Amino acid sequence: MFWNLPLIAVVVLTIIALAIIVFKKNLIKVFLGIVILESAVNLFLISLGYREGGIAPIYTNAPSTAMVLPTPQALTLTSIVIGVATSALLLSFAIIIWKKYGTIDIDRIRRLKE
Repeated sequence: MFWNLPLIAVVVLTIIALAIIVFKKNLIKVFLGIVILESAVNLFLISLGYREGGIAPIYTNAPSTAMVLPTPQALTLTSIVIGVATSALLLSFAIIIWKKYGTIDIDRIRRLKE
């Protein structure tokens, strides 16, 4: 039987991330769920570009064999940079919300809304 382990890991990470985002009430935990979801997307992009027996797409005197696709790798690097910036922005939002409302519980923030 054929098992594609990276795609199974993507599904598991996505389910975990969505469960955290939907069911947790702590703002920091929700943000960590978003980071896990970003990691699942990155793993999915890398697994799309994988070729069995492929070599790294580097300009060398490599024999003319199948190479791993470089485009998903470039997209993943871009996604990692965007993910770091997004995480920093979300954490700064959490700090601002904590300073304004004195809590990071989502239900209490909704009740305290002005």
